Amino acid sequence: MAIGKARALPLTFDAKKFPVIETDADIATGAEFLVGREPCFEKVIAVHGLPSSRRVENCLASLLKIVTEQLISLKAADAIWRRIETRLHTFEPREILKFSVEDLQSLGLTRAKARSFQAIAMAIDSGELNLESLHEVPDQEILGKLIALPGIGTWTADIYLLTALGRADACPAGDLALQIAAQDLFAMDGRPTPKVFLERAETWKPWRSVAARLLWSHYRVLKGLSQRVN
Repeated sequence: MAIGKARALPLTFDAKKFPVIETDADIATGAEFLVGREPCFEKVIAVHGLPSSRRVENCLASLLKIVTEQLISLKAADAIWRRIETRLHTFEPREILKFSVEDLQSLGLTRAKARSFQAIAMAIDSGELNLESLHEVPDQEILGKLIALPGIGTWTADIYLLTALGRADACPAGDLALQIAAQDLFAMDGRPTPKVFLERAETWKPWRSVAARLLWSHYRVLKGLSQRVN
């Protein structure tokens, strides 16, 4: 991929005119822009190539999976999620609401996450939350809608914005892996706090979600993990 100086580059827009990452070409465009702003990113691309899209379906199951992954290792989350998929395979809100908090806990969820599952299902069933309509909503409004639900914090909302809705400028600054990768790649004195991370990421706009993908790619090699995640 040719890497040049930072310049204005077009974003892909979906039908509702919000900037999204749809293709590998979009990632390449964002990466070229970012290298112009943050030359260290070129090292990641040179060694590992462009990162994967990390896109998932915009649906209830995806949101619940992200909630499951909060504050635990991916290995533990995968084991819990396999049990959840077996029991809640339809992922219809009313089916989920048939399960008590204790039932959900028996699948490996904490009590707080089990309550969050119920709250999310109830919000969708009542019409308070319409995931399909989020494509029509600006980033900050989406974050506000999601964070308003019990058990959903900034990290979960940011990850959903990036992976399920594909927004080009999502920035999950509270993600531990991103912080560790940034500390190493940019030779920072310590692991950056979310505030420090956001300050560093200010010049990455409007491609912060591509920066996150590049940092995740760097993190995976730091931990000896394979690069392709989807």
